[in-house]
Order: sequence, then structure tokens, then C-alpha cells
Amino acid sequence: MTPNAVLQLRAERLARATRPFLARGNRVRRCQRCLLPLKQCLCETLQPSTATSRFCLVMFDTEPMKPSNTGRLIADILPNTAAFQWSRTEPPAALLELVRDPAYQPMVVFPASYAGTEREVIAAPKTGKPPLFIMLDGTWTEARKMFRKSPWLDNFPVISVDLSRVSDYGLREAHADGQYCTAEVAMALLDLAGDTDAAHALGEHFTRFRTSYLAGKTQHKGSITAQREESV
Repeated sequence: MTPNAVLQLRAERLARATRPFLARGNRVRRCQRCLLPLKQCLCETLQPSTATSRFCLVMFDTEPMKPSNTGRLIADILPNTAAFQWSRTEPPAALLELVRDPAYQPMVVFPASYAGTEREVIAAPKTGKPPLFIMLDGTWTEARKMFRKSPWLDNFPVISVDLSRVSDYGLREAHADGQYCTAEVAMALLDLAGDTDAAHALGEHFTRFRTSYLAGKTQHKGSITAQREESV
């Protein structure tokens, strides 16, 4: 099976945990590779792709442990995706080494409205070096905190993508219009960079994941309802 940096980060986070992490639907028996209910497992459908672009996921605390996380889908399709735990005061050395690698063109993926007037904002990667898309993966509140409190990001330009279509996510509730899940933004970035085959592959994987995830939620709710009815 193709290695996945988010799953590796998840394993490291679980190993450090002092108590069980209880996400929604924690009673469901899940595949430990795709984190979907066993009946909805889609591991056999995984088809990694290649791209010139590279992604660097900076993830807030428990984000890698959530079955609904879609940053993991990027790593499914693009095995060279990197994933790191965010730290305000001590960013991992490997993270700093990657974003300073002269072989890449690093940029922070975030809405332009949050960039200061002195910050460079770009609408698409520049020609030349492959883009390194630095994505802040967490809830909207967590992502804003990471953006504000990561001084090592301040010298990189911000790239903001406009997704005019309605989000197909639905796995978690968006807090405002224009907020999209990590995988949706990644699809748009791959298109911008000319990595259309990888964008298509990620789109298909996201659609399968979303369908299977929501089917698992419906099944779980149905089983809980049945249990309650039997107990009455």
C-alpha cells in the first residue's frame, strides 16, 4: 500500500496520546488505512498519481486523527505529500528544511483577505520551480490561528484560490460561504499549476470518499436508532 504522511502523523499522535481520542462515530469499526467504516472501505480503489506540484500539510493537533479529514486524501493520491504537526514555538526541523528547499517555490494557501498590506499575494504559481503548496489543515478557527502565529511563514507569498462552485464537502459544516475543505482547495491548486491529471484523480478519490463517508454516517445513525427502539 502506498505510504501516507498523514496516516504516519496520525500514528505518531496516537502514540503520544494520554487518553483515547473519541471522534464522532468512534464506535464504528473502521479500516485503519482509509478510516472509513469497514463496509465502505475504498482502499482497493486507490490509484496514486504524479504531479509537478508538491503539498506540505501543516496540521493542527488532533486533525490527523479525524476520519473526516481530507488532507489525507491528497497524500493518498500524491505520495510525496508531506505532513507535519503545527507548533507555534517549535516547528519541526524537517518542516523548516522542506519550505526552505531551493528546489521549490513555497507559498501559503490562505484567503487573500487575511494577508497584510505588505504581504505578497499571488493568483497562480509562477513559472520555473515546482510549487510547494503549504496548507494549514484544521478547523477554520485553527487555521486562522496557525496563519497568525507562524512567523516562519511570513516571508512566503500567499496564494488564494477562488472556488466559484458550491462545495461538495458536507462532512463537516462550513462556518461561512467560501470555506472549502482541504482536498477541494488542493484540486483547484493542481489545476492552476497545470497538474490536471492529478487534479482529476484527486477529484475522483474525493467523490468516492465523500459518498462512502456519508453512507457510513447514515448507517451508523440507523443502527443507533434501531438500538434505541429495541430498548424502549
